[in-house]
Formats: sequence, structure tokens, C-alpha cells
Amino acid sequence: MSTPALASRAPSPAPLSIGQASLLVAEREIISQVRSKAFLVSQIITILFVAGGIVAMGLFGGGEDEPEVAVVDAGQAAQLIPSDGLEQVEAADMAAAEELLRGGDIDAIITADADSPVGLQVIGLDSEPTEVAQMLSAAPSLVTLEGENAGTLRMVVAMLFGLVFMMLSITSGMMIVQNTIQEKQSRIVEILLSSITAQSLLAGKVLGNSVLAIGQAVVIASAAAAALMLSGQQDVLDMLTVPMLWFVLFFVPGFVLIAAMFAAGAALVSRQEDSGAVVTPTMMLSMIPYFVVVFFHDTPLIMTIASYVPFSAPVAMPLRMFFNEAMWFEPILALAILLTSAVVFMLLAARIYSRSLLRTGQRVPLREALGSGG
Repeated sequence: MSTPALASRAPSPAPLSIGQASLLVAEREIISQVRSKAFLVSQIITILFVAGGIVAMGLFGGGEDEPEVAVVDAGQAAQLIPSDGLEQVEAADMAAAEELLRGGDIDAIITADADSPVGLQVIGLDSEPTEVAQMLSAAPSLVTLEGENAGTLRMVVAMLFGLVFMMLSITSGMMIVQNTIQEKQSRIVEILLSSITAQSLLAGKVLGNSVLAIGQAVVIASAAAAALMLSGQQDVLDMLTVPMLWFVLFFVPGFVLIAAMFAAGAALVSRQEDSGAVVTPTMMLSMIPYFVVVFFHDTPLIMTIASYVPFSAPVAMPLRMFFNEAMWFEPILALAILLTSAVVFMLLAARIYSRSLLRTGQRVPLREALGSGG
């Protein structure tokens, strides 16, 4: 007889704090996506594409083998033969050198020639060995006032950073959109909001997808580093290590900003068919860094401005840091602006999320979601 009375007096579970609720939602987001076959397949394809492209670049895009030559009786002129760029093969005399040349073991013979302006003669088999001759030619030192010409490297790094940021922002952002709308359609969100706040749900989604995005970036970077080492491109890896760390530092708040915008836009609609209108502006903003650095990577004024614009700073500032074009305080200032912007957009997204998540049917106007009324 006393059981109901005791049950009625049983303590109820303590409500979850905002932090605990956010972590639970983040864990749910991570587990659901990691278990998705589509997510895993896309990751494998991306890794194979990146690693395969780097290996192919090393195999087919690298420099040619050094010409092999036999040096015979060059005398004092032997000091003019460069130590780099030519592989010297030993030959006892001219007859031995000619035998090596006819057998295809060497590309040319270098010997002394008193009538030559440089004191050397280069002998080929059936064609003039112009490549070897060019290596023996004297050339003046070349310098530039603006430092080393790194146009190609600048383009490659710009495309790499811009493409990774755009790809991860859009794919993870669209996952947030899809999950949010599905939860509204299936009314699961009503069950979730009976236990946690809309702010916790938003924070958990952004946190979970941020962890996934950073994890994907780390996996892609690791695959790229392994491919560079295996293909003998250690020098490229050494150059990219520091800028990649700067990129990750700027990527985190930049992604949070974009993810908050995707989540807020998804909360305004109740059907996947209506999502295009609300997520297109965010998708365009996610593409800005890529197009800015690809088309204007060699325009200092535009790159400087882009370094302080929150949507392009995650790519523009690390690129400028890589080429030592930013003063010491600039990345700190740009990062502070980016962090502040991320916080502001998260607060705005939380307001939109809490005022729109339980509303189904017609699209919620943005002005109404941000308004102060009911």
C-alpha cells in the first residue's frame, strides 16, 4: 500500500546542464555520421584522391633524371663541370668512354678542347647533347627585388587551403541542415526540447560537426603528408607544415561561424525542398575564400583586406603568413575579429533556433525569428 506513496516521493533525475546536454548532442551527431556508409565512403574517396594526386605529381611531375656523362682528359677545364645536375661515370680513357656511349650507359662524353671558348667539348652519340652543354654554359646570378619568385607555389597553397575550407564547410553544413529538418519533420525535436534547451541542441550540433570537420582535415593532411614522404617530396612537406598549423587555428572559429549560419537557416524551414533558399547565401559565403585566394592570391591589397573579413580570413591570413607578408600583430588581430564574429553569429543563430525550431509548415521569416515579439 505504501509503494505509490514512496514512488511519488522518489527523487527525479537532475536536469542536464547546458554543457552536459551539448556534449550529449555532439556525441550523437558524431556517432550517427561516423556510422553512415556515405560518410565513410566519401572519406575514403577523398583520401585516395588527395594521396593519389600527390603521388602522381611526384612520379610524373617531378624533374627528369640527371644526365650521365663520362669525363675524359678534361685537364684544368674539369673545374667548369658542375657538381650538381650531372652524374659522372668513370671511364679509363676515350675508348672506354665511347664504348659506354655506344652502349647507352651514358648520355655524353666531356673532354678537353683547346679551340672551345670554355676549354671543353661535349660528344654525343647521334645528336648534339644540348642539355649537357647548357649545364656547362656560364650564366649570371639571378635575383629579384621582391624575393624568390613563388608564383606556382602560391597558387598551389591557395587552392589547397581554399578547397579544403570550402569542401568541409559545405559538406558538414549541409549535414547539419539535413539532420535539423529531418528532426523537425519527424517531431523528434519536440522530444529533444522537452529535456534540453534549443541553445544546447544548437551548440551540440555545431560542436559535433566541428569535431568531425577538424577530424576530416587531420585525416586529409595526414594522407597528404604520407603521400609526400612516400613520393620523395619531403621538401614540399617541410614548407607546408607551419602554414597548415596556422590554417587549422583559423579554421576552427571560421567553421563554427559557417555552421551556426547553416543551423539557423535550417531551423527556418520544415521541408528539405524549402532549404535551398535559406542555405544558398551561406553556401556562397563558404565559397568566398576559395575564389578570393585563387583569383587574387597575388594581389596584396585584396589579400590584406580578405585577411580581416571573417568569411575569408581562415584562408587568406594563413596564406599571407606562409609567405611572410603579414606583420606580427596581424594574425592576432584577424583571429580576434574572427572569434568575435563567431560568437556573435552563434548568439544570433541561437535566437533564430529557439524561436523557429518548433514551428512547422510555412517558412519562418528571418525578421520574425530575430524579432523581440512572442
